[in-house]
Amino acid sequence: MTDTADSATPDSQSRPSTDDDEVEELQNRLTNVEEQNEELQQKVASAEAEKKKFAQRLDRIKRENEKLKQSPLFVATVEETLENQEVVIRQHGNNQEAVTELTNELHEDIEPHDRVAVDNSLNVVKALTDETDSRARVMEVTGSPDVAYSDIGGLNEQLLEVRETVEKPITEPEMFDSLGIDPPNGILLHGPPGTGKTLIAKAVAQKTDATFIQLAGSDLAQKFIGEGAKLVRDLFKLARENEPAVIFIDEIDAIGGTRNNSKTSGDAEVQRTLMQLLNEMDGFDDRGQVSIIAATNRVDMLDDAILRPGRFDRLIEVDEPDAAGREQIFQIHTRDMKLADSVDAEDLADLVEDGVTGADIDAICTEAGMFAIRNERTEVTAEDFENAYEKLQDARDGGADSTAAAGTPTAFA
Repeated sequence: MTDTADSATPDSQSRPSTDDDEVEELQNRLTNVEEQNEELQQKVASAEAEKKKFAQRLDRIKRENEKLKQSPLFVATVEETLENQEVVIRQHGNNQEAVTELTNELHEDIEPHDRVAVDNSLNVVKALTDETDSRARVMEVTGSPDVAYSDIGGLNEQLLEVRETVEKPITEPEMFDSLGIDPPNGILLHGPPGTGKTLIAKAVAQKTDATFIQLAGSDLAQKFIGEGAKLVRDLFKLARENEPAVIFIDEIDAIGGTRNNSKTSGDAEVQRTLMQLLNEMDGFDDRGQVSIIAATNRVDMLDDAILRPGRFDRLIEVDEPDAAGREQIFQIHTRDMKLADSVDAEDLADLVEDGVTGADIDAICTEAGMFAIRNERTEVTAEDFENAYEKLQDARDGGADSTAAAGTPTAFA
């Protein structure tokens, strides 16, 4: 009996240890299951996010697919409203006209000259906002040109007239009010190429705080009927909305030439654009604080109607500079150059002949510097200017063999 009791004692003592191990193992398994469950929940959440993202992408693709299936809309202008809720529209681009019927809602909102969207059957789908042509907004000069009045030589009288016409009505309007006169309406700068007409306009844009709109006359020559006239209207509308404003039209002879009896569609469209320009410059509606500067080297080609007072009150000739003007221009273009002691602006002015323009002098100064660079010198000599002027003359005569033999370029910029 004693042996039996003694042999059972070790077994009874080992059982608690075995139970503890089992409990610990179960706890470890539970911990692993919980960790796996948490990891699976994270994966489920990620999968749900991916599912949501793909669902949004699917919706976007479906919408894009629906848009691709739809017929495109075209832009048209309402020409006339008729009875029975009908209107005459003109489609842009091909100038096709059509009569179409409007819904009750559209008929109440649409008036002549409104822009509308039409479908392939030329049915009006919706009205469009009457926004200024983006081409007109692109022509607005947002930055200030780096040309000042001090950068223009030999044109003191011309600059005085320009400043009186453009600047004073903006900065000192009370002077005109006290005298009971209206400021001049516009300025036409005319003269040979390269004499500084465009430079004057840039200096005005740099000096005044007015909105400055710059364009070339060729920009107004559009392909389709009515587009040029619409661009003119939008330009002046933009100027009135941002007055005081200055409109600069370079090479105005491209659009302002003498009208003729030509029957071609191109000439007819140019003349329609010109008539719209004449109306905007001095028509029934008040132009407001909008000044116009135009430039041309073919004033003889311009129509008499555009030259009359009320449109261009001042015709300013910008001619080749005289000796004093050439000296001043040389001083301007050489003030940042490193010159030898032998270089004198008065001598340079006497070196060149009459008929040399400011653009020519600028080219001479640049080319003189190039001669110094080619000879690896750090200063420009009087001889360099003489060689540069000879090169200019050769280029004008159509031959530059003498300078080409010296290893220099054969054409002026």
